[in-house]
Amino acid sequence: MNVSDLIPGMQATIVKVKSETLSLKLFEMGVLPGEQVSLAHVAPFGDPIAIHVGEYKLCLRLEDAAEIEIVAN
Repeated sequence: MNVSDLIPGMQATIVKVKSETLSLKLFEMGVLPGEQVSLAHVAPFGDPIAIHVGEYKLCLRLEDAAEIEIVAN
């Protein structure tokens, strides 16, 4: 399951970031394995999405969100 598959109200834990090029950028923004994540908002046409990671919101394109593997809680 990926972050792009989240539905409102669903809590999940980040397992890993699949893309090596994207992983460093996301790690610097706090998207780390073991962090809790949930869906905050979806743009009117579905892309981008906003997620809660730790104690802040992060906006991601669906293409990037699909690179973050999660496990539902």
